Amino acid sequence: MAAADEFMKYRSPLVSRYASKEMAYNFSDRKKFTTWRKLWIYLAKAEKALGLPITDVQVQEMESHAENIDFAMAAEEERKLRHDVMAHVHTFAHCCPNAAPIIHLGATSCYVGDNTDLIMLRDGFDILLPKLARVIDRLANFAEKYADLPTLGFTHYQPAQLTTVGKRTCLWLQDLAMDMRNLQRARDDLRFRGVKGTTGTQASFLQLFQGDHDKVEELDRMVTEMAGFKKAYLVTGQTYSRKVDIDSLSTLASLGATVHKICTDIRLLANLKEIEEPFEKEQIGSSAMPYKRNPMRAERCCSLARHLLALMSDPLQTASVQWLERTLDDSANRRISLPESFLTADIILSTLQNITEGLVVYPKVIERHIRHELPFMATENIIMAMVKAGGNRQDCHEKIRVLSQEAAAVVKQEGGDNDLLARVKADAYFAPILGQLDALLEPKTFIGRAPQQVARFLSEEVRPLLEPYKAKMDVKIELEL
Repeated sequence: MAAADEFMKYRSPLVSRYASKEMAYNFSDRKKFTTWRKLWIYLAKAEKALGLPITDVQVQEMESHAENIDFAMAAEEERKLRHDVMAHVHTFAHCCPNAAPIIHLGATSCYVGDNTDLIMLRDGFDILLPKLARVIDRLANFAEKYADLPTLGFTHYQPAQLTTVGKRTCLWLQDLAMDMRNLQRARDDLRFRGVKGTTGTQASFLQLFQGDHDKVEELDRMVTEMAGFKKAYLVTGQTYSRKVDIDSLSTLASLGATVHKICTDIRLLANLKEIEEPFEKEQIGSSAMPYKRNPMRAERCCSLARHLLALMSDPLQTASVQWLERTLDDSANRRISLPESFLTADIILSTLQNITEGLVVYPKVIERHIRHELPFMATENIIMAMVKAGGNRQDCHEKIRVLSQEAAAVVKQEGGDNDLLARVKADAYFAPILGQLDALLEPKTFIGRAPQQVARFLSEEVRPLLEPYKAKMDVKIELEL
């Protein structure tokens, strides 16, 4: 009956349908409340070490019940007290009667609340960074493989100068590399709130240590170190500055913009049948049209990336309306925006890794599209060859202009193929260069330094970025949905 009840209430698809187990756990109640208990243990240990009358028995009792949380009791306590932190203080005290008098000693709610949020943000980045590294690695391999495969470039989504499949991939990689650096910086910039008291002045701890400022500072340092942080914020109000949330979530929103652009490009290329995302043997593209191969993974990434972008407005608005030392109107919003941003980023990276591990390229389709457009693009080369053969540049330009417009009319008005090359061959004016036409129309002569740019970019900017994550590169993603 309990299992059936789960389907009688809303469940966020971020967790029930998409997110990885590790990211879902990172923002779970168990992770949150066991972290609260660990923070109370760190505080007790540090206070004991600095001379407060706390016994080994009390600390050991707390440690033995760090994972043993009675969630039903905590929920009942919160229903009565209307205060989540005090509900868990009472629940912890119930199983630690000896330690009950010293649990949460000198602290305010934000000691556990904000410090836990910072731990979750840090651990969330630690989950995302290897996933992003794997996406970059897969795309780097793809770029290297297709570094010199010519393909139509597009500006304004109109055919333009040729590029290569690998060079276009490097445009995606460049944005992802920026995201990698931004995520790493945001992660490394996180500090611990530490032990600061109700308005950030540490007054309660100064009283506990009878005015000994050095002990209060050492307490802050010790707890910060036990929590795995190198630094704590030197000044806070009751909370750490909500601009920290802006910094963290803005890097995720920026990643969302990158992924949306990449997956939109893949969707456009899928429409051209040049590149496709992986398609399972028994996968159905459409319930009505059985021939379809829809880019549903890329579409999912775009859909969720929009949500990730939209979430960015929450921390901006929250930080802007925090009054003086703090107001509580941040709390309900942050309970949603912080986890959802990391869960969404986690999902789109997992999905994008799956896409990049199975991208399919159709060189013959790409070649056909090039052949369709290349005669127009080669006109300048033809003019230069005629001038070298003794022709007049202006006369040649006019000849090419007239023939190009005639060929364009065949393509646009009659639906025919581009016959510009046949028209050039049939015009006696171009007889001096007929033997050069095949060479003038070789696609690889139109790609400039694209292959060399790919090789240098991957070597100098991409591969070094992945070095710290080499041990985590072999993880593959199998999407359940």
